[in-house]
Amino acid sequence: MFNIEEELKKLPNKPGVYIMHDKDDNIIYVGKAISLRNRVRQYFRKTNKTKRIENMVSLIDHFEYIVVDNEAEALILECNLIKKNRPKFNVLLKDDKTYPYIKVDLKSDFPNVIITRRIINDGSKYFGPYANPGAAKEMVDFIKQKYKIRQCRNFKSTTRPCLNYHIKRCLAPCVGYVSKEEYRKQINEIIDLLEGKTDKILKELNEQMKEASQNLEFEKAAYIRDRKQAIERVSEKQKVSNISENNIDVIGLYKSDMNVCIEIFFVRGSKMIGREHYFFPELKDMEDKEILSGFIKQYYLDNPNIPNKIMLREELEDKDSIEKWLSTKLGKKVELKSPKKGEKLRFVEMAEINSRVTLENKEKDKSEILLELKQVLKMEKLPRKIETYDISNLSGQNMVAAMCVMQDGVIKKNLSRRFKIKTVYGQDDPKCMEEVITRRLKHSIENPNGGFGKLPDVIFADGGITQIRATKRAIQKYNLDIPVFGMVKNEKHQTRALMDEDRNELDISETLKNLITKFQDTVHDTAITYHRKLRDKEVTKSELDDIKGIGKVKKQELLKKFGSVENIKNAPDSELKKVKGITDDIIKQLKEMKKNV
Repeated sequence: MFNIEEELKKLPNKPGVYIMHDKDDNIIYVGKAISLRNRVRQYFRKTNKTKRIENMVSLIDHFEYIVVDNEAEALILECNLIKKNRPKFNVLLKDDKTYPYIKVDLKSDFPNVIITRRIINDGSKYFGPYANPGAAKEMVDFIKQKYKIRQCRNFKSTTRPCLNYHIKRCLAPCVGYVSKEEYRKQINEIIDLLEGKTDKILKELNEQMKEASQNLEFEKAAYIRDRKQAIERVSEKQKVSNISENNIDVIGLYKSDMNVCIEIFFVRGSKMIGREHYFFPELKDMEDKEILSGFIKQYYLDNPNIPNKIMLREELEDKDSIEKWLSTKLGKKVELKSPKKGEKLRFVEMAEINSRVTLENKEKDKSEILLELKQVLKMEKLPRKIETYDISNLSGQNMVAAMCVMQDGVIKKNLSRRFKIKTVYGQDDPKCMEEVITRRLKHSIENPNGGFGKLPDVIFADGGITQIRATKRAIQKYNLDIPVFGMVKNEKHQTRALMDEDRNELDISETLKNLITKFQDTVHDTAITYHRKLRDKEVTKSELDDIKGIGKVKKQELLKKFGSVENIKNAPDSELKKVKGITDDIIKQLKEMKKNV
């Protein structure tokens, strides 16, 4: 039995990382400390704590810690543990929000320029991230129009150049028409362009254009002129300030009552080459310094594009350790700056203003949807949490259900849940619905802090009055007052209206129709996917697992080779014997299985 008070007494006065667990042994928080004894004890003392920290502490069942030599080591370990375990109370960058990068594969003799969303340690140079995928595509298209680099993804030598060579879009390295050195000159210029060093490029192009004109190479001079003009246009679009630093990221933060937005500007060579933003609704009760510290550590953990300076409003408590860590990663000095005046402060203010505008626009869209729903459904409070359910089965077999959640006007796929029907036999969707919602409500009543969270403000039934009544029966078992509305589809399987308990259809806007259609499609897809998974598993299990001599490995090999159980049954003996471990006795059983169908 873990006694927290006793374990607190054992904490060493050394730097390290502490790991908080709940009663199910899930890691809910990871933190670092210069003194483990002082830091961890603070969580369990009666001090002024935010609501978020109070919630976290209430869930702590036990903790562990790892002692390290210094704060810098603690920071690195903290970042890696957060990335691996994704604790619910840490600042987390969402996995499903991946931005595109522009990749230059420098290890190739003749590098290509492509868009990728995966960063791997392969010696390539990555530029980005681009918050707008269209901007990344536009830049790559521009590069491939203005530079004669290869267009093919898989480079190999050949005897004949492709069409791109003939239309003057490639120098045909595949047939040796250009040397590695000449080709690399183009790549170096492209890298300068992506790094925002356009002044250097334009100066070199001017010299090349003059030289070509003096040598009477007018076609070459015209090509260089066009490239120069195009780069000048790109440069003009990017220029935002005369700030002197060549390589900085500027971070702005804005908090509302419901959400947190962080906006980050990428400035290279006095030009803003991109920006992106992140939302953290779960961090609204945290202090700005804590949010920014957690964000920086997670954002730059796997990001190869570390700037020389990061500018932000707050002076962070762990500024020194973060600077040391980033400097080690980059291989040269990285500074965290909190400017107090001048052009640099204006840049931070610009990032903050943009984070505010971004968040206000997002919340405006959400609030308009929630206000319309409140009005249409005639509810006293905003329907911030809406749940919907769907049943899936085939002739009463493998009956399952799915639950999806819309939180503050946004469909939260990570809150989806799946159920196997336990008490209904035969095809009876209303009874299945009643069972599932009864089970779901019981979860929150018995464990409000569990995986299902708080009870919904409203439930949308996937269907008409029959499903509404089944849902209401489940709700009444617990004497709850949760309103229920049906989602009614048109002939194109799109939501045309909401239906109340008296069969009245409620008019809703096109925006709301589209959102509810998406909500309905999401729960339907979740249920269908789960049903298919169980059905496929059942088919495979019942027909192959009962054959003596076929275990998991042989089953996988058979399915890998033949694709399906039906193909296995119909395969010639000679083909079956090619699978390792398939004997004459197994083949005989497979043939018997076919006869019994």
